Parts: sequence; C-alpha cells; structure tokens
Amino acid sequence: MINSLLPFLVLLLLAWIWLDGARAREFATTLARRYCANRGLQFLDDTVSLARMGIRWTEQGLRLRRMYRFDFSLEGVGRRSGHVLMLGTRLEVIDDGLPHPSEGTMGETKPQGSDDGKVVPFRRREP
Repeated sequence: MINSLLPFLVLLLLAWIWLDGARAREFATTLARRYCANRGLQFLDDTVSLARMGIRWTEQGLRLRRMYRFDFSLEGVGRRSGHVLMLGTRLEVIDDGLPHPSEGTMGETKPQGSDDGKVVPFRRREP
C-alpha cells in the first residue's frame, strides 16, 4: 500500500513546489516592476529569473527562499542586474546595486563635514 502511494505523494509534492514557485515568481516580477517604476529605471524583459533556491527555518516552520534576478536600464543605456529575495511569497529584500539618494557615490554613507582635508573649496573672485 505504501509503495504504491509514495510515487503519488512525491508527484504531489513536486506539483506543490512548482505552483508555489510560479506564484512567488509572479510576485517577484510585480515587485521588480514597481521598484523600477518608483526609482525611474527601465525594467527590461518584463520578467525575473530564478538565480538561487534554498530552505530556511522560520518561526512558522520551513520556508522556501528564492532569489530572482532582474535586468534594468538607466535612461535606456546599458544593462544592469538587481535581485529580489523572497521567503515563500513574502518579500525579504529588493536591491538594484545602485546608491540611494541618501548614500554616497559608491553606496557608502559619509558623515557631513568630513572631507578628510582632500577637498579644496572653490571661491569666486569678486569683480
């Protein structure tokens, strides 16, 4: 009895993983599209691709953790990659690798007034 039921259960588990993955991918695509629209980026290919998948233990039990990659463009020039990290169908992190307005040019925040003595102020001459 168990030997005949086992292949059916395995097939059922694979179908559930596939359907859950399809739903998570739909959410990731929607989130990446909205993120790009909010940041003024062009969302390329109108899709995301699965980059990694793993299992993570949470307070609710085991959850599948997936990382999706998406491509975007700045002002229609070049192609860059970002990622969406999903825990089940819940968003964990979305990132494009670009510095945010509150960060410096390389993504590092710099305290105000710390120029390290390397900047010479420019002063205009009065006519």
